[in-house]
Amino acid sequence: MSKRDYYEVLGVSKSADGAELKKAYRRLAMKFHPDRNPDDASAEEKFKEAKEAYDVLNDAQKRAAYDQYGHSAVDGSAPGGGGGYGGGFGGGGGGDFGDIFGDVFGDIFGGGRGGGGGRQRAYRGSDLQYNLDISLEDAVRGTTVKIQIPTQVECDTCEGTGAKKGSTPSTCGTCNGMGQVRVQQGFFSVQQTCPNCRGEGQINKDPCRSCNGRGRKQEKKTLSVKIPAGVDTGDRIRLSGEGEAGEKGGPAGDLYVQVHVDDHQIFERDGAHLLCSVPIDIVTAALGGELEVPTLDGKVKLKIPAGTQADKLFRLRGKGVKPVRGGAQGDLLCRIKIETPVSLNSEQKALFKKLGESMTGTKHSPQHHSWMDTVKSFFEKD
Repeated sequence: MSKRDYYEVLGVSKSADGAELKKAYRRLAMKFHPDRNPDDASAEEKFKEAKEAYDVLNDAQKRAAYDQYGHSAVDGSAPGGGGGYGGGFGGGGGGDFGDIFGDVFGDIFGGGRGGGGGRQRAYRGSDLQYNLDISLEDAVRGTTVKIQIPTQVECDTCEGTGAKKGSTPSTCGTCNGMGQVRVQQGFFSVQQTCPNCRGEGQINKDPCRSCNGRGRKQEKKTLSVKIPAGVDTGDRIRLSGEGEAGEKGGPAGDLYVQVHVDDHQIFERDGAHLLCSVPIDIVTAALGGELEVPTLDGKVKLKIPAGTQADKLFRLRGKGVKPVRGGAQGDLLCRIKIETPVSLNSEQKALFKKLGESMTGTKHSPQHHSWMDTVKSFFEKD
């Protein structure tokens, strides 16, 4: 696949100077950076394409060769070429690219440059998580709850600067306001965050007394959280900007409300469906009948046909949950539990005995007879 013209990639004319190239590349890098476009392969390719174009056009030797021979000048096929891109030319553009790298990624991740060559970095506040327990009824119907959270907020005395009113921060003498220091390690020179100013480039000699120079204070705040109908355990609700305050004027983080639905004394949730156990007596199971069963909207009549067996499921359509992400409303599934009578008196025992004798030799227990036939065939096969 043929490459696009580098001037076209950056959107500049062939007479563009270094400042124009830098401005154009900075704009494209911020637009197509992978961290701003997760899972977008086309954006990543455009980011790499813009970087390659800038690396070539920002270097005087590479640019001159490119203007004369085109892309062959950077892939090693030009007359007198010296090994392709990054091999046959000197690294004249590296230092300038370091500057633009700092500008681009400072904007993306919350950093910035202050006046006088020093750094005044704005840091985004931390995200917070609040674990919220709610009832099944509130989860199904939705509700609004008030929560109180401890959080770091911007100091109202110094307005987040960390400096006392009227005072002026001084330039850090260790890094001369750059926020970075170079450390020699063998053949390599490594740039690290200044340990004195911690990368700020400036030091508050007269810090704000309200926040001890941190620019933030801890307070408790009350928030009203709207819980949408249909939420379930594990769902998260994001409250933008309700996390900890940023530092040095940076944006606040977000608050994530983690939902946990409490166990219910009657119902059990299974996605959009609700399940409940319905105990019935042996007479109703044998002869049939009608009984009331609970739903979240009140009681409904459930007809029990004669000969109902244990664990039989009855479905009440539309009596479940409407999922928060859309879809059909679920059902209520009632599982029958047949109770064996206890504490029988002598008369009741006699009646049961008489009933049992009358059923001898008949097939009033189909599951029992089927099970016995299976057991018999199991032992006879040997």
